[in-house]
Amino acid sequence: MFVDTYSTYEAKTRFSEIIRKVKAGRRVIVTHRGVQVAEIRPVEKAPESFGERIASLERDGIVQRASDAPGVRFVAKRRGALARFLADRE
Repeated sequence: MFVDTYSTYEAKTRFSEIIRKVKAGRRVIVTHRGVQVAEIRPVEKAPESFGERIASLERDGIVQRASDAPGVRFVAKRRGALARFLADRE
């Protein structure tokens, strides 16, 4: 994979050019005062299905299934509390 380097000033002024390069599969490094601070690269292909995406997020620890969440409890004492609340507002 090809890598191009731009300073922050160049990146601001040539943003459209950078996006075209990234779409073509190139990586772009942005520097600030000669120090690498950011990398712009093509997005990796997402999993095909919703289920695969959820499984991936669970594996990475980003989401957790509700049944696995500790301390989850219902606040409403009786069913239909939301409907009663909304009816009282009218």
